[in-house]
Amino acid sequence: MRFGIVILPEYRWAEARHLWRRAEEYGFDHAWTYDHLGWRDLVEGPWFDAVPTLTAAATVTSTIRLGTHVASPNFRHPAALARAATALDDISGGRFLLGVGAGGQGFDAEVLGQQPLTGRERTDRYAEFVALLDAILTNRSTTSTGEYFSAVDARSTPGPLQSPRIPFLLAGNFPRSIALAARYGDGWVTTGPRADDLESWWSGVAVSCARLDESLAEHGRPAAGFGRYLSVDAAPVYSLASADTFADFAGRAAELGFTDVVSHWPRASGWYAGDESVLEDVAALIAAR
Repeated sequence: MRFGIVILPEYRWAEARHLWRRAEEYGFDHAWTYDHLGWRDLVEGPWFDAVPTLTAAATVTSTIRLGTHVASPNFRHPAALARAATALDDISGGRFLLGVGAGGQGFDAEVLGQQPLTGRERTDRYAEFVALLDAILTNRSTTSTGEYFSAVDARSTPGPLQSPRIPFLLAGNFPRSIALAARYGDGWVTTGPRADDLESWWSGVAVSCARLDESLAEHGRPAAGFGRYLSVDAAPVYSLASADTFADFAGRAAELGFTDVVSHWPRASGWYAGDESVLEDVAALIAAR
């Protein structure tokens, strides 16, 4: 089991740099930040872009892997994201993980003046986004015309340090997006279903795991070695409420076959409110693996 932590991009770098360093010192395997132009009610507060944040994080760390949780087609284009991802991979020395999702509703989907998309349309756009991003990162030149994204002679040179390309960790909770992860992904990211109680949430996560297994088989891909990342703080209970809660969540995730669990850095209030002292206890659990 590997462990990850999300650091929301709401801190000025003078403060944030210490959090990213501590994430590495605590022994987390990977650290992430949200790729949003604004997120839920936090849109009223400070917020910074994911790409320069991760670039800066790469310069103050040396071993921890760094990723987008998750890049959004709401405001990213595959050609531009491919360039940014290639630069991040280079600056980090091949430590970059490219998390990608369908892009949800809310601020990100409205701030550029776009027409709202249905769930089906967002999934269609997601499939087109991932296919084009994959093509650009694995070919010297790519030209493609799509309904949502097009590219003319998009280049990938010099290419990422990681081969054959930067790992794709594709987010999905529903059958079509899970199938997309099985086809193109090097790993799958899930937040599980919306649920009011913890047991219902874990039951829904188990159903999604079974769907992934079916999709991997349909695409002729072995389940062994395929990364499975569970964003445990989508559960009705915060994973860092205590070290015992974290240990319980990690154990249950392992029983379902997850290779990685991802928590969120405790905040003073609101989303993911918690005590940073719990991180020290969690770090001891991680060190004892």
